Amino acid sequence: MIEPATLDARRLAFDDAAAVQEHFHAHGWTDGLPVVPPTPDAVGACLDWALLDPDHLIGVEPVRQRAVTAEKVAINAVMAGCLPMHFPVVVTAVTAMLAEPFLLHGATASTGGCGLLVIVNGPIRREIGMSPTFNAVGPSDRASTSVGRSLRLVLGNVLDVRPGDIDRSTLGHPGKISYCIAEDEEHTPWSAIAAERLGDPDVSAVTVMAAMGPRQVMNEWTTDPAEILDTYVAEIRANMRHYSIWAGNYAIVVPPQLRAHFDAAGWSKADVRAYVFEHARIHRREWADCGKANAIGDKGDREYAALTAPDDLLVIAAGGPAGGFGAVIPPWLGAKSRAVTVPIGACVDC
Repeated sequence: MIEPATLDARRLAFDDAAAVQEHFHAHGWTDGLPVVPPTPDAVGACLDWALLDPDHLIGVEPVRQRAVTAEKVAINAVMAGCLPMHFPVVVTAVTAMLAEPFLLHGATASTGGCGLLVIVNGPIRREIGMSPTFNAVGPSDRASTSVGRSLRLVLGNVLDVRPGDIDRSTLGHPGKISYCIAEDEEHTPWSAIAAERLGDPDVSAVTVMAAMGPRQVMNEWTTDPAEILDTYVAEIRANMRHYSIWAGNYAIVVPPQLRAHFDAAGWSKADVRAYVFEHARIHRREWADCGKANAIGDKGDREYAALTAPDDLLVIAAGGPAGGFGAVIPPWLGAKSRAVTVPIGACVDC
């Protein structure tokens, strides 16, 4: 059991809960929303649950060499509303975002304004009460919202990623508050994202992706998987015209009503990825249709693919049971930042 006296963080005392909120807001320690006071007992409970010492090094931010310890992450997880049982997911997500392929500094300092998409797989989803169905890409449940929010607070309070400081986002998007999805593994024959990326069908894991806001699509007029994917592809191609032409990790969210048509036709996630890889392409001359003619030059006939390879596409089974809706989640900036998957409970620096 973690004794409060072993924690290194500076102690503050307040007369009431309102004073806590005002002090934290005044010092820029929040995301604009109220926080849960990170008492020594609450922080210690998170560390106990994850079997981590306060000074355990979760990772180092690669560019500025900022050390991120378990105690610092636990403080921000408590502030975000996490229970101790949520903390291993938070630790794993932080581990993943500190991995060099993720390019954390670039993603969080860019004017592009991406958020940190978190996808959770495996038995831990059920253990902590994550809901992969209704409102899957929104505030669906306490665990998802708190885990996603905890990353934003870690960025701000440990790595100084605050608006106008490290964070230079021109606009940003609401996913920068919390952007966490549990995959609906129980209602699909598809393999989970973590199982595909790690090779273990039973693993609990977290995947992080530097992601722009979700772009909702709809197709209720066909049962043909190719035609359904044409709707997703059209949105991906629109993103390549309007935002970034560069290939990278895209994610698509496929709810049950659309998944049923893929299941009936025997389409796997690999089939979906192969189709999108083949069809999600534009020619640079198409930029003339959206006000970017001056950037075409002599490259008008050059073809650009949304994915560098089929496996770049993250296919997420999630969403409510009815409605022919789906979502495309574009990458922040092509292949500069890569999605990273880490199993929960893994020690990456042992």
